[in-house]
Amino acid sequence: MRYYIIAGEASGDLHGSNLIKELKLQDPNADIRSWGGDKMQTAGGKVVKHIRDLAFMGFFEVVKHLPTILGNISFCKKDILEYKPDVVILIDYPGFNFRLFEFLKKNRIKNFYYISPQLWAWKKGRVKKVKKFVDRMFVIFPFEKKFYEDNGVEVDFVGHPLLDELRITNYEVRNEQQKTIAIVPGSRKQEILYLLPEYLKVIDEFPDYGFVVTGMTSIGEKFYRDIIGDKKVELIFDKTYEVLSQSKAAIVTSGTATLETALYNVPEVICYKGSWISYFIINALIDKSIGFICIVNLICGKKVVEELIQSDVNKELLVKELKYILTNEGRNKILAGYDSLKTKLGETGASQRAASLMIKYLKE
Repeated sequence: MRYYIIAGEASGDLHGSNLIKELKLQDPNADIRSWGGDKMQTAGGKVVKHIRDLAFMGFFEVVKHLPTILGNISFCKKDILEYKPDVVILIDYPGFNFRLFEFLKKNRIKNFYYISPQLWAWKKGRVKKVKKFVDRMFVIFPFEKKFYEDNGVEVDFVGHPLLDELRITNYEVRNEQQKTIAIVPGSRKQEILYLLPEYLKVIDEFPDYGFVVTGMTSIGEKFYRDIIGDKKVELIFDKTYEVLSQSKAAIVTSGTATLETALYNVPEVICYKGSWISYFIINALIDKSIGFICIVNLICGKKVVEELIQSDVNKELLVKELKYILTNEGRNKILAGYDSLKTKLGETGASQRAASLMIKYLKE
């Protein structure tokens, strides 16, 4: 069968690559064309658009790059029609993927949505579009299954693919006695620009610790170096898991990395900051009853890790929270929450289950 897979960010590239591997194992005749990154390319999906050119964060940034985005959408539609896939698999990336719904329906192209956008947290009304246009959802959190079922959407819970990724990497976790603090600034240039300078301000307050910034080669070394300047910090590319496995604590930008950090049992402070226009719009749309932005807290249904948002991302609060999670009290409190998180995430095998179900539905 012919699969067209669309991912627009680093986490989508990771999960898309593992899905591609399983599709190829279970369907020897699989032909896969994709939007993604190096991981999806290595897994065997022919990448026609790279994530380095696709990740735009926030309302203001999206408006600024709107001509590029619209051009990408036009190219994508044309490319899908020429490729004639049996199915289009959309991975998260809602700002782009939602714009393909009507086109896919109009052209009678089957589509699956893998890795749900956080519709349950904000813009809940968009679930109506999912019900109308998406053939089937494949979700990675148990509470998402109930959300979609309650809204009449065909849905399968497959588990979280990160559990497989961490089992595969199998790095030895030795962070009890480590003197390293990880800085995980995000996967998009905009968020790195907003947050990394703030993170670097804390370094001088922790003279007994070494700091490591996790970078991505797709962003480019110069981009990081221009921000870091002469700060005493190590920059390591494409080895986030290795860095986390050797870290005592971490400062992490809100996103998939917060969950990765938790699964490595590293106490963390989680941050989000964007342009004030973007923040104002997001704050107006988000469901205030949810109470959290971080996926770790959302899954657990309580505050396990501290969230610093917008103006709260400052040296004073970062130092305060980082000092607390380095104490035995702070560390033990967070690790107890992580135990609850892992229980709720379920078993390994998400990518295998997702691929198996997708092939099954396509054959039916």
